[in-house]
Amino acid sequence: MAEFKADVFQNEYLADGATDAHAVVSVTCSGAGKAGVAGDAAEIIIVDTSGSMDMPPTKIAAARRAARVAVGEIVDGAWFAVISGHSVAQMVYPPHAGMAKMTAVTRAEALVAVDRLRSGGATAIGAWIQAATELFGQVQSAQRHAILLTDGKIEGEPPAALQQALAAARGRFQCDCRGIGQDWVVDELREISTALMGTVDIVAKPDDLEADFEAMMQAAMSRGVPDARLRMWTPQGSEVLFVRQVAPTVEDITSTGVQTTPLVREFPTGAWSDESRDYHVAVRVPVAPLGNERLAARVELVVNDEVRAKSLVKAVWSADTDLTTRIDPAVAHYTGQAKLADTIQKGLAAKASGDERTATVLLGEAAKLAHDSGNENTTRLLEKVVDVVDADTGTVRLKRNVEKTDEMALDTRSTKTTRIRREP
Repeated sequence: MAEFKADVFQNEYLADGATDAHAVVSVTCSGAGKAGVAGDAAEIIIVDTSGSMDMPPTKIAAARRAARVAVGEIVDGAWFAVISGHSVAQMVYPPHAGMAKMTAVTRAEALVAVDRLRSGGATAIGAWIQAATELFGQVQSAQRHAILLTDGKIEGEPPAALQQALAAARGRFQCDCRGIGQDWVVDELREISTALMGTVDIVAKPDDLEADFEAMMQAAMSRGVPDARLRMWTPQGSEVLFVRQVAPTVEDITSTGVQTTPLVREFPTGAWSDESRDYHVAVRVPVAPLGNERLAARVELVVNDEVRAKSLVKAVWSADTDLTTRIDPAVAHYTGQAKLADTIQKGLAAKASGDERTATVLLGEAAKLAHDSGNENTTRLLEKVVDVVDADTGTVRLKRNVEKTDEMALDTRSTKTTRIRREP
């Protein structure tokens, strides 16, 4: 059985009259096992086959190869399906509107069917997600996961179709999204991945698609805990300001919380493998006299309504400014990482709108934040968009003739964080 451990990092001391308690809760899972045991996993591969996937033909060819690799990684006994996405969602395998059990026979049949993928039609991602939701509804698997690939923006359906599809799909399955090339819209795929607790990334070169699909499916198959929730109890009169996943990526999950009792909210976290995730929680508590200590929150990791790990967030009011003015290193680090992601996205939006002055200021601030926090991956991505004159002061110049795919890579990967360095 999987084991979970939760550690809390905070400065519990609050100044006289202060009300906001911040903490980072680090949750580690070990012994998760593998997905697909006893048919408890279901996978759907959604491949964009709209007309633009044939421009150039290397895209649709790469999609066929990548889908084959993904099918090959699905474990025997799992339910699976492949969808061809264009103006409608069309079944590739199985040929009927349903899901198949993975066996040697169905795997071979699916590989043949994938080889017949051809491009044509428009992009209607809402219809594809709706179809996936309906397919997942036909099986009782605890873990449901999809891979969605597209190369373009939504043009084949009304704007509201995606929102309606996501509303129906939310909580039903997780979805990792990939955009191939440079003609898709980052915000569209980010909206999907955020709603469906997945990832989003760019695959700039078709030749890189197979490895990416292989890694995504291997990751999905390694998640032996199909679902877990972060349960948060707070005392009467308190207010949950926010709950953010801050590692390995920044995701604000505050709005996903479900009030289960007047004092308890539960936040879905999806499936788990052997991994660690960090959460930044902030709670506003009623003020107390100096010297008082209160429990600001109890944070638990829950699987099938069983508490598997818990940690306590405390609040102690003190007149000692040496204590109250300290900022916990983990809280400070992840506050900066969340700001880094937000600053990059705002800076790129300003650049796209033609406001180069604002873009320079914001991307300069991002360069400083990345440098100060040791986020080398983000620094490398930024250096493809700006010339960093002085990282210590955040002085940069916008590069000219930047590849669009480099800007998109910076945008999609802006939420990837570096973990806080903790003393052994």
